[in-house]
Amino acid sequence: MLHSHVRLFVHLVWSTKNREPYLTRGVRPSVHAHILQNAREKGVDVECMSVQVDHLHLLVSLRSDQKVDEVAKLIKGESSHWINSENIVKPKFSWQRGYGAFSISPSHVEAVRKYILGQDEHHRKRTFAEEYRTILKRYGFADGKTDESVSE
Repeated sequence: MLHSHVRLFVHLVWSTKNREPYLTRGVRPSVHAHILQNAREKGVDVECMSVQVDHLHLLVSLRSDQKVDEVAKLIKGESSHWINSENIVKPKFSWQRGYGAFSISPSHVEAVRKYILGQDEHHRKRTFAEEYRTILKRYGFADGKTDESVSE
């Protein structure tokens, strides 16, 4: 009997539209809880997440029948709809177009988890744009140049 064994870890990152600081400390816990609940209901295994004032980090484990693009769109689309329908922030909320998706070796999952969970401390020293450029360089995207989603 053939068996498929799939364990794919992906670090997802995306920002609020124009990197607006919509997700203040007061709303982050409810946004975090809602995204986790929705992901569970949709069969997305979220290993950890950090909602920041202007962006979000997720570490997910994908099943063999899940596509990165579909998972990102599902979480982004549903969460922005929920944030608006519940009037969580003003004015109308939306995520920036696109996202970053970076593969993670199982041997690095714990380090990425610590990195994601340490975002509050991390952003006392570096901006999201600086952080994202570093990630892009690490994953071989030219010199870390960004598109409009994270440009200065």
